[in-house]
Amino acid sequence: MSTKLNVSSEDERSEVEIVSEGKTLTAIVDGRRHVIEVSEPEPNIFLIKENNKVFEAHVSPDSSQANTFDVQVGSHGYRGTVSDPKRLRGSAASADHAGGPAELRTSMPGKVVRILVAEGEDVTKGDSIMVVEAMKMQNEMKSPKDGVVKEIRVAENDTVGAGDILALVE
Repeated sequence: MSTKLNVSSEDERSEVEIVSEGKTLTAIVDGRRHVIEVSEPEPNIFLIKENNKVFEAHVSPDSSQANTFDVQVGSHGYRGTVSDPKRLRGSAASADHAGGPAELRTSMPGKVVRILVAEGEDVTKGDSIMVVEAMKMQNEMKSPKDGVVKEIRVAENDTVGAGDILALVE
């Protein structure tokens, strides 16, 4: 079984693929392959074994931000957001066929550079609604369906997280 995830911290974004093979996991992080064994002796405490070295990781979910975790490994602390790119794409695609509003979401953290439409404006599926800069690249966020921009939840220069709802199209 294979799972692909995006993991983002304040200054880095990584693509991670986890392949489960019995008790062994292969983690492919930005193309680098790690064969590891993982156990969870206590809730939110993980023992990770790689190349005869054992690392203890304390994982604390952030209750105020979905999919965000604080991880402590030895004296090193990390804060990151985990998102499933398939789930994010799937929610936008399924909203296109639903009767309710479609949620325009970002798949990675970034900064809102420009808002191209106003609330109440008619849009067609594929029309650009705003531009978000992520990893030094500007990405046009497009309407997932024909409709009216019901709500814009961000402003220019706002910082956004992976999976944040930026706008609603109804």
